[in-house]
Amino acid sequence: MTHSPATQQYREKQAGDLRPGDFVFPPGDGPAQEIVSIDVENDDYGVAALLRLAMDDGGTVRIAVGSSVPVGDGAPADSGADAGDAGTADSPGPDSGTTDSSTSSEADADAPAGPAVVVPPRPETPPAYTGPSAEELALIPEPEGTPEAVVSAAAANHKGKNGVQVLADRLAKGINTKSGSCLRDLSNLAFDLCIVLRDPDHALEVADLLNVLPFDGNLDRWASIERALALSSFICREAGQPERAAVYEKLLRAPESQEEDPFKARINARVRQRSLNEPNLYDKEIFRAIDNGNHEAEREWRFLRLEALMFLRAHGGSKTIGEDELARRIANELESVRA
Repeated sequence: MTHSPATQQYREKQAGDLRPGDFVFPPGDGPAQEIVSIDVENDDYGVAALLRLAMDDGGTVRIAVGSSVPVGDGAPADSGADAGDAGTADSPGPDSGTTDSSTSSEADADAPAGPAVVVPPRPETPPAYTGPSAEELALIPEPEGTPEAVVSAAAANHKGKNGVQVLADRLAKGINTKSGSCLRDLSNLAFDLCIVLRDPDHALEVADLLNVLPFDGNLDRWASIERALALSSFICREAGQPERAAVYEKLLRAPESQEEDPFKARINARVRQRSLNEPNLYDKEIFRAIDNGNHEAEREWRFLRLEALMFLRAHGGSKTIGEDELARRIANELESVRA
């Protein structure tokens, strides 16, 4: 009697839901084998396309991301050759040992043979970033007056500064938090106040008009809120307010936990970590501007680099740039853009 999925208790499982420790029936009629580790291969566009499973027998099995595969319950690892029989629907006959040996050989022939590189097991789910508690949110003060009044008060301290006054005049006509352009103006105003005019207190008041807005799935609007949150984290850490900074950082990460599909969440986490490990810091653009003697262009690119560094710092750094190095680079860029 062979022990194919048709004669054993099994169920189908989406490839994206597989975990190390699951028992998968390889191609052929062999018993279920335990997954030791899972590696994800992307296509040329960076999208997950293929799962490569390292099995406990030393072989590998490749599965397309969208496939469903038969899985069994498996058996304890010390049960030897009987591991594939743990989920049999019928008791095996006296010749089952011989049959298992032959069918296992068939499975080995069908599945890619070793030696396989066993990669470390991936976490079953990406880290869950929960939003701040009500007590933590209370560290963000309520605005004094209407949003328009907050903007006017911030601009009043910087009369004659055209950039700030243009933004403030536009916002004073009415702030609509559903408008992407309005959110960009608020974000730009907060950055100008903090970075250019060295007024972090008013910058934080303006940024807080954005910081309390929830992520609604619109990435264009969220980009402005994200900038404000990263800036606010920086301001509070520089001011010795790590608890309040941590609240902004939690709000910044909150959208990362909203994907309900486990496989998509894991893929999103990989893409996000790659972007943190390989950030665009505009090196080519800055060097090109320096070579061309275009100081204004250099300053604009350095401003974007500063924003990217603040975003990384709000995430606690990455595997390639630690927090101490980020602090040093941010200080250098601040000096450059303020010069």
